[in-house]
Amino acid sequence: MTGAALGATRATAEWRAKLARPVPGLAVALLVAAVATAGGKLVPVVGGPVLAILLGAVAGAVVPGLRGWRFSPGYAIASRPVLQLSIVVLGTGLSIQQVVHVGGQSLPVMLGTLAVALGGAWVLGRLLGVRGETQTLIGVGTGICGASAIAATSAVLKPKEANIAYALGTIFTFNIAAVLLFPPLGHALGMSPHAFGLWAGTAVNDTSSVVAASYAYGGDAGAYGLVVKLTRTLTLIPIVLFLAVLAARKQAGGRVSLRAMPWHRLVPPFLIGFLAAATVESAGWIPAAWHAPLSTLGTFLITMALAGIGLALKPSDLRKAGHRPLLMGAILWIAVAASSLGLQALTGGM
Repeated sequence: MTGAALGATRATAEWRAKLARPVPGLAVALLVAAVATAGGKLVPVVGGPVLAILLGAVAGAVVPGLRGWRFSPGYAIASRPVLQLSIVVLGTGLSIQQVVHVGGQSLPVMLGTLAVALGGAWVLGRLLGVRGETQTLIGVGTGICGASAIAATSAVLKPKEANIAYALGTIFTFNIAAVLLFPPLGHALGMSPHAFGLWAGTAVNDTSSVVAASYAYGGDAGAYGLVVKLTRTLTLIPIVLFLAVLAARKQAGGRVSLRAMPWHRLVPPFLIGFLAAATVESAGWIPAAWHAPLSTLGTFLITMALAGIGLALKPSDLRKAGHRPLLMGAILWIAVAASSLGLQALTGGM
């Protein structure tokens, strides 16, 4: 065998090995999602997505080796790309007119809760001694879109890894709490699907948690909450640009360079995909008979993503934040959730 042929054979083998690496973890996430989907039909008040994260966490803690290196690549794909794909698929059930209408209706509550999150982070950070980068990251993570906001903000602030870990640990803790607590609280308050979708879309941190909580609630809360959440995500653009300008000015002799802005991080690709899918639906290119199967597929992909998150969950991840950032995140999370309900009551949304 010639050297070129040997090199090609090795490259092919490496490519196949790379493709096969996530298969074990994806298979486990798929199995957990299937069980959770069946369980969600038996207990609809909980729902498949919520059951998936619970079953995943229990399976990961009980089954030896299930959180080992062999399964981690698959869990990572399930919890991020699969989730993003689910949002694009769910976009096929909404028209651009619906997106604009829902986004416009939610603006007063959305902007109010954003002000509470950012203002509260500044006040609580001073009171609790959580200052600087950690304070900013927790504020944008709570107010906008969780881990995505932290990642985009980190791209311009370039904080220490420890500060990113504190913020992510704090946000992740309350994402899990929201998925478990919001649906039963919403039912206890007698909220309509639209009111709950608006509450989840404005008061829950991460997109995955908004989707899981609102789809578990039932009715059209899922679609409503998703549109509110994605509209809320757009506020990331002006805020990160503002932070980028401040960071540049703090540097000695630094100039604000538009070329240096991480534009690819400001608008998440799944948001573009969601809008593209809604545009296709608005044009009437998706047959009506496809809507129900696509909705089922989107919900199952969400369930699979939450299963991946649960399977990868480690108790140590919830302890990384430390007590002061965690306390700040808890107070901020409660304040945003309460202000969302209050603003809905004032604007007649409940």
